[in-house]
Order: sequence, then C-alpha cells, then structure tokens
Amino acid sequence: MQARYFTLAEARAALPRVKALMEQAQSAKRTINHLRPEAWPAMRNAASNGGNVQAGELFQTYQALESGIKGIMGMGVLVKDVEAGLVDFLGRRTGREVYLCWRYGEDDIEHWHDLTAGYAGRQPIDEQVE
Repeated sequence: MQARYFTLAEARAALPRVKALMEQAQSAKRTINHLRPEAWPAMRNAASNGGNVQAGELFQTYQALESGIKGIMGMGVLVKDVEAGLVDFLGRRTGREVYLCWRYGEDDIEHWHDLTAGYAGRQPIDEQVE
C-alpha cells in the first residue's frame, strides 16, 4: 500500500467511503469477537498481511474484515489500529508532513498529529492544515 497525500478537503471527501469500509471491518471484528474471541489476535494481524488457519474457520467474516481494511489502504489511507478504528491521512501543515487523524465513531476529521506523535499527540485542526 502506498500512502498518498491528502488535502484536508480531499480527506474529508474520502471520509464517507473510509467510514463505510471501517464499519464493515468493525462489524466483522465484533462478530469474530462474539463467535471466536480467541481468533481475533491472529485475524487482526492477518487482515493486512494474508490469511491463516483460524481465519479459514470464519471465512466470510474474515473476508469482510480484510476487504474493509484493504479497501481503506487501497485508497492510500493508513490503517493505524484496527482495534480502535484509527486511520491517518498523510497531509501537510505549514508545508511539513503530518497525519490527519480520524477514529471510528467520529463525525469528521478534526485532528492532526506529527508523524511520530501518534494518537496521544493529536491536535485540533487549524487554519495551518493544508
């Protein structure tokens, strides 16, 4: 997966599709946790890296999880944490690279953070975000 740059407007325009794909992945995750909670750790890792034996037992659910995550990644958006539903859009603020950060359940992209700061370093979107 190749991350691409998004302006704030482009990231916000892509957000409805990202939300739908993340809802698909989160729904599959909930099903897996309900039916086979012991399978979730292996499936979480396999969703972006390929399959595994445990995933075969819940094939359709796994396919929905994988399709959601890979669909987001295929848009050039970084999936940072499947468990929390965290994604980052590579963007710019005052000419430097930053992540425009969105978490499953949020209505809009309202935060950014430095590339090394992570979720804990989120700052409110301001006029300097390009």
